[in-house]
Amino acid sequence: MAQRKRKKHMKLPNGYGSIKYLGKNRRRPYGVYPPVTEWTASGPITPPALGYTETWEEGYELLTTYNLEKAGKIKVNNNVFIDRSPTFAEVYERFFQEKFINSPKKLSQATINSTKAAFKNCSAIHNTPIRQIKYDDLQNIINNCPLKHASLELIVSLLHQVYKYALKYEIVEKDFSTFLYIPKEDDDETGEPFSDEELKILWNDASNSITQMILIMCYSGYRIKAYETLEVNLSQRYFKGGVKTRSSKNRIVPIHPAIYNFVKKRWNGKNLLNCSTNEFRNIMYEKLNDLGISYNNQKKHTPHDCRHTFSRLCEKYHVSENDRKRMMGHSFGNDITNAKYGHRTVEELRAELEKIQIPK
Repeated sequence: MAQRKRKKHMKLPNGYGSIKYLGKNRRRPYGVYPPVTEWTASGPITPPALGYTETWEEGYELLTTYNLEKAGKIKVNNNVFIDRSPTFAEVYERFFQEKFINSPKKLSQATINSTKAAFKNCSAIHNTPIRQIKYDDLQNIINNCPLKHASLELIVSLLHQVYKYALKYEIVEKDFSTFLYIPKEDDDETGEPFSDEELKILWNDASNSITQMILIMCYSGYRIKAYETLEVNLSQRYFKGGVKTRSSKNRIVPIHPAIYNFVKKRWNGKNLLNCSTNEFRNIMYEKLNDLGISYNNQKKHTPHDCRHTFSRLCEKYHVSENDRKRMMGHSFGNDITNAKYGHRTVEELRAELEKIQIPK
């Protein structure tokens, strides 16, 4: 009597695992194996079997259950699945335990408090399984939060950290926090720009190295912290870098020709300030005091006022508003066209920047 051929079964998806027929003399002849994860020079290493079944269909059900479990889901009936991935709050608790409790590095109480506050402001997703959370859910938290820019920055930072933790432990497969943005200007960046008369005083003292650095800041617009790590390209005459927000980082600002020689003189290949930010603040205050520059009942200008000065000069000399935002690292918010497709060359930015005139 001719031996009956075994039934052909459907081909399993790549990375799904395998079901192997091990011979007719076994009570459970089908071996069910998870996907191969290790290879040697001679080929793949077959992982231990998940189990053995009497039929191929039973083996397929076991392998399907394995893949659903791995994805954080279990099968309830033929069409319904329950998501068993941990909630956002559960992932946050694990992250918090690792970063603040178990880590040998002791972080400040202020950092702990700000992290807790940011988590509290994410209450809309606390009880949602993290695998079900999508980009819109995260961005809506930022869009609907009435708090100031600084608080929104803390929320975005926390979401970045939680998703980084979740990726590390294979809880999620994609980091939707990568694309988050804050749809409002930084309302914490208060300050008073230097007036034209004060700029004239600075330019009259431009032979002084400290005054030169103040002028560099006034005509480039970076935050003071950025000058510690800023890339300076003297041959192509531009700065690249930035700190604080996604829009601020790695932006390019051409070097205005009026400050090029100052930059060339100060640049040591590492730090344009040639000292720490705190040291420069104190030196700057002394210099402004010597020059008699102050405003509002002797209140002194801060380094951040230089950034406000750059913004004022851009407005005064009609630098394109979009290019002003680009050079200052401001978000385009919901303006997707400029945020995503508004590409500008260094020379195009330079043409706008050089509209700014030096006071005489």
